[in-house]
Amino acid sequence: MGGNGHELQPAAAMVTLPADLVSEAARLALLPAAALYRSCRVDDLAASAGSEEMPAMTPLAIGQSRAIEALQFGIGMRPAGFNIFVLGPAGSGRHTLVQNFLHQAAAGAPRPDDWCYINNFAEPHQPTILRLPAGRGVTLRQDMRHLIEDLSIALPAAFEREDYRTRRDALEQQMKSQHEEAFEDLRQRAEAQDVALLRTSFGLTLAPLKNKEPIRPSDFQALPEAEQGKIREKIEKLQAELETIVRQIPTWEREMRDAMRQLNRETVAAVISLPINEVRARYQDLPPVLDYLAAVERDIQHNADDFLTATRGERGAPDALGDGAPAAAPTFRRYQVNVMVDNGAIEGAPVIYEDNPTHQNLVGRIEHVARMGTLLTDFNLLVPGALHRANGGYLILDAEKVLLNGFAWESLKRALRAGEVRIESIEQLLSLASTVSLQPQPMRLDVKVILIGSPRLYYLLSELDPDFAGLFKIAADFEEEVDRRPEEIRQYAALVASIVEKEKLRPFDSGAVARVIEHASRLSGDAQKLSTGIGSLSDLVREADQFALAAGTAEVGGASVQAAIDARRRRADRLYRRYHEMVARKTLRIETTGAQVGQINGLSVVSIGGVEFGRPSRITAQIQLGRGQVIDIERETELGGPLHSKGVLILSAFLGARFGYRQPLALNASIVFEQSYGEIEGDSASSAELYALLSAIADLPIKQSIAVTGSVDQRGQVQAIGGVNDKIEGFFDVCQLSPLTGSQGVIIPRANAANLMLRSDVVAASQAGKFHIFAIDTIDQGIEILTGLPAGEMSIAGEYPPDSVNGRVARRLATLAASHRRWSDDGTRNGRAPK
Repeated sequence: MGGNGHELQPAAAMVTLPADLVSEAARLALLPAAALYRSCRVDDLAASAGSEEMPAMTPLAIGQSRAIEALQFGIGMRPAGFNIFVLGPAGSGRHTLVQNFLHQAAAGAPRPDDWCYINNFAEPHQPTILRLPAGRGVTLRQDMRHLIEDLSIALPAAFEREDYRTRRDALEQQMKSQHEEAFEDLRQRAEAQDVALLRTSFGLTLAPLKNKEPIRPSDFQALPEAEQGKIREKIEKLQAELETIVRQIPTWEREMRDAMRQLNRETVAAVISLPINEVRARYQDLPPVLDYLAAVERDIQHNADDFLTATRGERGAPDALGDGAPAAAPTFRRYQVNVMVDNGAIEGAPVIYEDNPTHQNLVGRIEHVARMGTLLTDFNLLVPGALHRANGGYLILDAEKVLLNGFAWESLKRALRAGEVRIESIEQLLSLASTVSLQPQPMRLDVKVILIGSPRLYYLLSELDPDFAGLFKIAADFEEEVDRRPEEIRQYAALVASIVEKEKLRPFDSGAVARVIEHASRLSGDAQKLSTGIGSLSDLVREADQFALAAGTAEVGGASVQAAIDARRRRADRLYRRYHEMVARKTLRIETTGAQVGQINGLSVVSIGGVEFGRPSRITAQIQLGRGQVIDIERETELGGPLHSKGVLILSAFLGARFGYRQPLALNASIVFEQSYGEIEGDSASSAELYALLSAIADLPIKQSIAVTGSVDQRGQVQAIGGVNDKIEGFFDVCQLSPLTGSQGVIIPRANAANLMLRSDVVAASQAGKFHIFAIDTIDQGIEILTGLPAGEMSIAGEYPPDSVNGRVARRLATLAASHRRWSDDGTRNGRAPK
């Protein structure tokens, strides 16, 4: 059964058909057991596994040359818009393959720069972004931290030194002397005029003197009026001078504060010049850093008191915005450096995979802390997103996750279009925020985004999103299956070997590897193809190792792989077994013996939990006098999908083309899936429906032991369908509910014969002549197998042989047409229908 392919040949020489199946059509259509399963030759596999010609490419790249070429091209294209969408089935190794290629490309790429946020001293709510060579961001952060820690010690110490105190005391004494001299001069001039300058609880006041003593009010009133006037005149003049002096006091105090500030600035400048110049010396090659240090120096000089305050009250005190260290105190946070992206420790470009691509996880977020019942933030609470971390490299995202997270897709497109990433909340994005918040300077963006998704999602985005094509110009399309050729078989063997080696599993012998490859062919639904479902096959290797462990074998053999396959099916077949139970108890009526008019077993596929099962369905047809309509009961009850309805309409066209060339079809027919309580979709049962319809018209029984699958066209050609292996096995399992009779089997389209990878028990039953698979091309071939009568070919005169199936159908239709004409003539003549 090995080899690269198989040829269809008559099987009569190997298997004797039962008497009820003996016909020329059955003999020619019967497939030999060798055609039902394509084995992987163990000898060839073992030889290739030990050969030096083993492919050097990674096993994950099996059959994906087109996708690899697209990936390599897209990775190399640096202009904007050449981002990559990787489309393919889940489990095909897309993620792993993409990451492998990206890491290879990133390893040879230059390291991108660091990105930091620093305080904008002019506009604190608009933090400034700083771009530094890789590794310099952390260095600057440490330098600034050490600088502030040193200054938090050095500045208070400078203000405690004797020279500073001396200069400060001198300024204070100068102001005090200025005040005292002004008042003393006024006091002396007042005394010279017999007026005293007195200090009371209400402030300074002037009073007349007599004999060096203040005159009492009563004595003053006793003085002559002229003398009182002179005294008042002198006091008023002195009072004006006193008021002038008092008005000058705020000016003197302001001058004093200015002098103290200047003293403090000079003191601060003397202290910070050396340490900040040391920092400057390390960043002479970075003008933006020098500008920042100049701004820091000016701010420290203007806010030197903050260092004294922090020293006296905040230094070492834990705080919501600090960690207790001097440099982390709230007062000093404005001098910190928030390193958003540190590329100092990586080699090459970054490759980032974001598992939860929300808006904030992509573009970053602004965090807040609660302090005294108020939410506070600053530039140190800016948190980078995946776009920040991947800048200068590659960002991998799952397309479906991006689309399912609100605003993430629009935020991603906005960043790619603008070439910059802007940190803002969703409220800011939608202009819903009414409070003042940070507006960080955006970061320039240079990133290659790789979206991974299904083909359906790719085509939907291409059609519905006008921005998509301009942003994701490269499509890497992964194959769902590859040709089953020696090269691909060797690659699958290498895949198994790589999994065994990587995960330290038991060795797989050649029989086990062959069984894995055969299962890959079965998963593809084609004996000439192999599935690229690397994830499923990798799990199968692991599961087979577990069965080998349970069996106590040192190697994994074909039996362990088969046990893993059977266990998978067993875990998912509860409903499938429940269906068999209902058939066995006649709750669901499926007949596998005898013959019935207008009834046939059609085949469909049901998918449950990722596992597909074949299920027979009883299809019946009824006819009556009418106007040539074929009624699809499923469609009438809205249980039939559009493809199924299309198949039924094709039946009408077939009947009209074959039998309506001389007379109209005078019948109405109804077709239904019996005991079907869900939606029917697809046209794979259209040939079975046509057989049931022909049987009903000809009043000719058809064998219930033969199930049918295949679509049909208007010319009676039987066409390929999907799920042929599951459908055959589904009917086989139902037939096994009773002992096999040797007359049971399935009719399939000949085009599907190359897809057969049937279970071993089905192949064994076929080899023993207990179950048969017939491959046909036309409806005539199938009806001959089902009825045992020849289909019949039209003669030159346009007649079919009377004992053929087509002859009986034509005769019955002629009878119906005659009845219809009589009914029409009688109804027209008598104005009523005949009794």
